[in-house]
Amino acid sequence: MSRRALGRATLARQLLLDRVGRPVDEVLEHLVGLQAQVPLVPHLALWDRLAGYDPGELDRLMTSRRVVRTQLMRTTIHTVTAADALALRPLLQPVLNRTFASTSWGQRLRGQDVGAVVAEAAGLLAERPLGRAALQRELALRHPGLDAEAVAFGVSYWVPWVQPPPRGLWGASGAAVMTTVDAELGPSTGAPMTPEDLVHRYLTAFGPATVRDVQVWCGLTRLREVVERLGPRLRRFRGEDGAALVDVPGGPLPDPDTPAPVRFLAEYDNALLSYADRSRVVEEGDHVLLQGGSGGWTGTVLVDGRMRATWAARRDGDTTVLTVRPSVPLPAADRTDVAGEGGRLLEFLAPGRLHDVRLLDSR
Repeated sequence: MSRRALGRATLARQLLLDRVGRPVDEVLEHLVGLQAQVPLVPHLALWDRLAGYDPGELDRLMTSRRVVRTQLMRTTIHTVTAADALALRPLLQPVLNRTFASTSWGQRLRGQDVGAVVAEAAGLLAERPLGRAALQRELALRHPGLDAEAVAFGVSYWVPWVQPPPRGLWGASGAAVMTTVDAELGPSTGAPMTPEDLVHRYLTAFGPATVRDVQVWCGLTRLREVVERLGPRLRRFRGEDGAALVDVPGGPLPDPDTPAPVRFLAEYDNALLSYADRSRVVEEGDHVLLQGGSGGWTGTVLVDGRMRATWAARRDGDTTVLTVRPSVPLPAADRTDVAGEGGRLLEFLAPGRLHDVRLLDSR
């Protein structure tokens, strides 16, 4: 299977070939969430994928607790359905434990029994949302001599938490505070997701892929054993580099020559970060990430299904300026398509303002 064929499969499964008319929670479940360290990025990711996307739909899901912001794959914050938050966290907890143990804070707590104070901290977060610094101060007051900084960081890895609204809302903003998953969603009544389920979910949204791709996406190890257990329930291919690829039966495999529209991806988009080998979507070139400035936006541009430019949007007086920097030379037709999609992006990001799309020359 060629890299171009893999790229088209990724675009189809990531809903980047055609914008679809599907409910936001259904799309979040299909994608196994959206990376969300930057609070508003999921809205742009959904605009890229959904026809007529209304940010108010995600806002309503978050305020009704059907969708949450929480720490999951690769120990990063994701916007996911509440059901996935509850099912994924137990499976991914070993990744969080391992990551924290490797930090300087984890090293400082090595050999110490801090279970009681961690449980106390979880109780504090359940009573009212707190930021990590505020939690640290509270623990320091209650336990003089405690390495409160290290424990507060440990709590953020050991205790399942969510960042409640207004954090992540399109129509509001809020501080990065934590409350426990149990306090926000109630105790889980379902079974944790199994490794087999996780692999299947990943391949549905990202396949075909290698075992290493799956591991890079989620942070878990020893998934080759899981793939072997799945056996005939997966189909298998070879990449043009000889890599062994696995996939779910019936997953879309578009013709490699299927037209791919221009897409302005936000930073940390799923389509770029979820593989060990990103060559299916990342073009070799002079990629320079642009700075959006205070309150600005930044990201990458897919042209013919591959990352071939970077972009940034910022306010300049009454005008919102979108700057696009190609990483490789773009033909005139592609430049026209980039400018057109850039204009639509500005209508979404800054409705009612003056807009200016500036397409630079490649270097």
